[in-house]
Amino acid sequence: MDTSRNDLLGEIAGDAALERSDFLVRSTEQLRKFLDANKSRIAELGGLTLIDEDPDYLAVAPDLTFRSRTRFVDDLTGDWTSETEVIESAGELVELYNPADIYTAFAEAAREAAGMAAEPTATADMLETAGIGIDEASAPAGADPYAAAADEWAAANPLPLDADDDEVAAQRLYDLALEFQERSQRSESRLLEQFEDAAGLLSARIGDLIINDDDDERLTLSSTGVFKAEVLTEEENEWRPLASAEELVEYYDPTDVFGDLADALAEAYPSIAPELNAETGATNGTGPDGATEGDAEESDEDANDDDEASDAADEEGAPRA
Repeated sequence: MDTSRNDLLGEIAGDAALERSDFLVRSTEQLRKFLDANKSRIAELGGLTLIDEDPDYLAVAPDLTFRSRTRFVDDLTGDWTSETEVIESAGELVELYNPADIYTAFAEAAREAAGMAAEPTATADMLETAGIGIDEASAPAGADPYAAAADEWAAANPLPLDADDDEVAAQRLYDLALEFQERSQRSESRLLEQFEDAAGLLSARIGDLIINDDDDERLTLSSTGVFKAEVLTEEENEWRPLASAEELVEYYDPTDVFGDLADALAEAYPSIAPELNAETGATNGTGPDGATEGDAEESDEDANDDDEASDAADEEGAPRA
């Protein structure tokens, strides 16, 4: 019976391997046709970033090669390491990515670059709701939607700016800085949302975790994995709840949020970061140089005094610049 069972399993494995090979061959051919059909468009655009969601990154170059970035923890150093890989063929790409995800990435990247909606909106129900006729939503005969998207992308992504004098240059640079500040905050809010999606099940086991509880701010990771925060604004002297990731990044740097969260977890669960506790003497009441716990507390008080003196110069409850 064991031999018969092993034979059946072997046949299943063999068939699966053949189907996988056939799938890769057909997927590679289909992707190659798609790339060949859009080769001139991709070259004219100068390439296209398909995925840019830390740590995932994938871009296609004008020569139809791809750049992929992976991010992992080095077992030896414990540090995060990034590696960029050049993928030279469609066959290599479908080995690494689901072909459906590749086409989705192309579609979403093209829409985003053209300033279009994330999803197609020209459905009959949506048109009817908006009071738009089918003929109004249809492209003119012979119009190339890809060319139109390319024109819109070019309009939204001009060449490097220049100016005739320093006053105009300063104004344009000022506007550019504010624009990129908004882009940065959108990227940071997406990063927080991705963390919240990934942390939901883990947070449910731990429950609400207080990260910061100061006179002018309160930050908590709730049991649902969502950050809850409120800050005391200087202008109104009122507590303002930060109900979304977009509002959170107005006051918090995600790097600080994640760092403070790690510190709060290490304090609540000393066993998860024994090396940190050993450095601070939290595990045995003495520091690395034999200092007693009381000495460590005095040192902490001195450090806190320095921090408070520094913080006194900052505006309380002020949003990030």
